[in-house]
Amino acid sequence: MGNFAAAKAELKTYLTARVPLVVVRSPERERVERMLRELVAELHTEICYYTDTRQVCALGSGGVKDVDGDPLMYAREFYRGRRGGIFALGEVRRLGEENTYTRELLDILYLCAEQSGTLILVTPDPVWSRLAQLGMMTVLDRPDVGERTDQIRRFVARYGGRYPIRWGEDDVARAATLLRGFSEIQVENILSATLVEHQGLDRSHLQALTRQKSRLYGCVDSIQPVAVSDGLEVSGLGYLRAWLEEKRRIFFLPDEVLRQHGLEPPNGILLAGVPGCGKSYSARMVAKNWELPLFRFDIGGVYDKWVGESERRMGEALDFLDNVAPCVVWIDEIEKALAVSSQGNDTGKRVLGQFLFWLQESTSRVFLVATANDITQLPPELFRKGRFSQVFFVDLPGPAERGEAILQYARRCLHRSPDPADVEELVALSDGCSYADIEYVIKEAAQTALLRGGASADQGLMAALFRQTIPFARTNPDAVAALRAWGRERAVSAAQPCQSKGGAYHE
Repeated sequence: MGNFAAAKAELKTYLTARVPLVVVRSPERERVERMLRELVAELHTEICYYTDTRQVCALGSGGVKDVDGDPLMYAREFYRGRRGGIFALGEVRRLGEENTYTRELLDILYLCAEQSGTLILVTPDPVWSRLAQLGMMTVLDRPDVGERTDQIRRFVARYGGRYPIRWGEDDVARAATLLRGFSEIQVENILSATLVEHQGLDRSHLQALTRQKSRLYGCVDSIQPVAVSDGLEVSGLGYLRAWLEEKRRIFFLPDEVLRQHGLEPPNGILLAGVPGCGKSYSARMVAKNWELPLFRFDIGGVYDKWVGESERRMGEALDFLDNVAPCVVWIDEIEKALAVSSQGNDTGKRVLGQFLFWLQESTSRVFLVATANDITQLPPELFRKGRFSQVFFVDLPGPAERGEAILQYARRCLHRSPDPADVEELVALSDGCSYADIEYVIKEAAQTALLRGGASADQGLMAALFRQTIPFARTNPDAVAALRAWGRERAVSAAQPCQSKGGAYHE
């Protein structure tokens, strides 16, 4: 990436060397203009800078000249009349191919070279090859984490006397990470909107930054934001939760720290296992604990009957995710969307290829939580190391986990905690139940109590409901056995460290 200091140093070198053409690739014209003004002072020179709104402005003296909307005619006369002159065109368009405009620029460029001058083109777009061959290019990307950190510090200093802003250095660093990928103006707008909305800033408002951020991009049809309850609780999955807490610290480390050690942020997990045991719930758990926005990505929604449209939609969806990063992305039952690639479907194979390339190569901080019920339908390419940070197997809860879940749902739905002896009885009765089965029984008990006029649900009622419930493991014993056999050999247990041979799956 080209940050402000690096791009400025390159541009300074090119101007000193009197390179005839310098292309500054950037979507932020305002930052480039600030860079040019600083170079005017450092090089003790003058740069004439054209924009449609202000016409030609001398950045050193501040003089302004109206050129009647035709800057190329002015530029031609500019180079005829002086040697070593520097002229800059702000936010130039239509540069990617040969046309009347680029041919005229080419003529001016030859005149510029004869006069030992420099023509600067500021553009976010590609440049016609014949033009590019006559000059050099520098790239000014959106602010990096250091620049965003400095900008946020200046914002806090500017408004700290007017609003209660309680952000320490850790909060500033977290905000700088959350605002990755935005221009200076966008960062300023997000901070200002959050400050005014809450009449101040504290650590709890970091999550609000991500909500403001998602509003700057038009959501695509296949991606929907998912609300995460502040009161979300999780039971069981102890090893997965500990693993996620460790990876959370890595995920938010600055880019330069990771680069020093040759590391990348964790890119996601694949959760396979028994239905109803918390795979989909885990995506919400990650988003809440990591304080990141959650999006559900329906890969099946990108497919279209028209040639090339599916690939375009997939590209659009992946671009959206890169733009709103850092975030958590949940893909539910991923096998249903990606299984088409193994059925001789060329479109499906191309879409899968796009997705796998993004999963492997994307540098944006997107943490993917993909769930699968039928792992036999997943393409083997998905399990290549580097595409998921880890593959976990989510099994039926054991006695301790069932007890924890029963207490959790009883407190939430019945507003009471059963006695230890009652919990022990319910744990025995719930053998073979998933978390979804336990939730169903406790909510049925709460509903029955409400229908009885608000009476509390007693132990006998819950015990009877557990006896009546036929869990998935009992109705589909062969499917559960096959899933467990796969999980023992090819995944890590989400409940505890896997002691069986093989560990994580290797292709």
